[in-house]
Amino acid sequence: MRSSLSKIKKKHLKHAGRITFWFFVGALFALFLISSISYFAVQHYYKGKVYPGVKINGIEFGTKTDAEIRNYFVQKNLESEDATFIFNHEENTATVSAKDIEFGYDENLLTDQAMSIGRSQGPISNISLLLQAYTQGIDLSPSYRYSESKLDEKLNPVFEKINRKPVEALFNFEGGRVKEFRFSEDGLEVDKNELNQQIISKARLVLNYTNQKVVVIPIPVKVVKPTLTTEKVNQMGIKELIATGTSTFNHSIENRIYNIGLAASRLNGVLVKPDEIFSFNDTIGDVSSLTGYKQAYVIQNGRTILGDGGGVCQVSTTFFRAILNGGLPIIERNQHAYRVQYYEQDSGPGIDAAIFTPDIDLRFKNDTGHHILIQTVVDNASQRLTFMLYGTSDGRVSEITTPVILSQSPAPEPKYEDDPNLPKGTIKQVDFAAAGAKVYFKRIVTRDGKVITDETFNSNYRPWQAVYLRGTKE
Repeated sequence: MRSSLSKIKKKHLKHAGRITFWFFVGALFALFLISSISYFAVQHYYKGKVYPGVKINGIEFGTKTDAEIRNYFVQKNLESEDATFIFNHEENTATVSAKDIEFGYDENLLTDQAMSIGRSQGPISNISLLLQAYTQGIDLSPSYRYSESKLDEKLNPVFEKINRKPVEALFNFEGGRVKEFRFSEDGLEVDKNELNQQIISKARLVLNYTNQKVVVIPIPVKVVKPTLTTEKVNQMGIKELIATGTSTFNHSIENRIYNIGLAASRLNGVLVKPDEIFSFNDTIGDVSSLTGYKQAYVIQNGRTILGDGGGVCQVSTTFFRAILNGGLPIIERNQHAYRVQYYEQDSGPGIDAAIFTPDIDLRFKNDTGHHILIQTVVDNASQRLTFMLYGTSDGRVSEITTPVILSQSPAPEPKYEDDPNLPKGTIKQVDFAAAGAKVYFKRIVTRDGKVITDETFNSNYRPWQAVYLRGTKE
């Protein structure tokens, strides 16, 4: 009996479950049918119009047509045409109007975005977006545009001043010296991607609530690295400028200028090895007509006379100044017999170095731990000689004090010598007066705040007599 009742109960439950299942299926179908009819009805009603609740930058555009949206932003752009952008980088500046570069809201993109809400995806996603727009609102961010080609056209003159191609390093080592040398240099280039971001970020100031009419935009730049850097082309530690020395040779005669250029060329490209004691005389070799030098004034045997290689001391003096500035140990330095006006054109007295091959030399030690490359530049237009020493800096700093004149003595009275080769009554000056002086200057070299060299350079210049030749020839 109980078994029969249990079977009847199970049968009724199974039947009730089927009814419930089909009821829910029917309800879902009805809901889907109603939703579909409603969705298509809404689509039909708002055909060609934006759905309610869709905003752009806080402005309601529900029920607006695409033409109305487009016209709204076209009008906003017209109102901002007189806005001015000032682009600058250091001393370079360019002024551009919004109209010049067609700057403004991107009316086409904004119209398409607004019209696509509730239309661009599948039915379920579209219905979800419609409900979201209606109940909560959907606010689209504004989009902007400008003509990159027209902006480039306006800014190219400035870009050309900013853009700089990188310089590839050059290091040609032949026959024991560097024949060609050039440091690598980073280039510079306008970062147009960053510039675009800055223009768009400033758009709010021009087009939104502030209506700012003048906007300043710094032109962003980026560094462009060379393919061949200085470090890549040599393994000798020639990677930076460690010292320079200069002097001028105004009022030099032609032969003296020639000799300066010749001697400087024989030092150009020379490599000084680590711990090497460099000799000026050994490097330039014999100074005579046999090695290409011309006659110019030299100090010899207590007189200023014409001799081979006059002007070479201009080169040794300039090199001495580079060594001083580099904080390099000076092994040998000799002063001139008297004060030479060439060496005091751009310097105080006492910062000179005389050489006379093979006995009187200028020597220094390379204690940097790396090679030192010597480079020379003779600028005949400005009559300036420059030495540049390249290597690896170890952080040393050289301070040269202003020369101090301890005492001076007047030049002797002029001396007149009879010359039978000059016509009688002719006077010719062959040597020039110079006051004597005792001079000193100090050099203090530090590294990491500690003094590693503190030395004094003394010079005792003799007073120099003017000499005149007096003709006696009848």
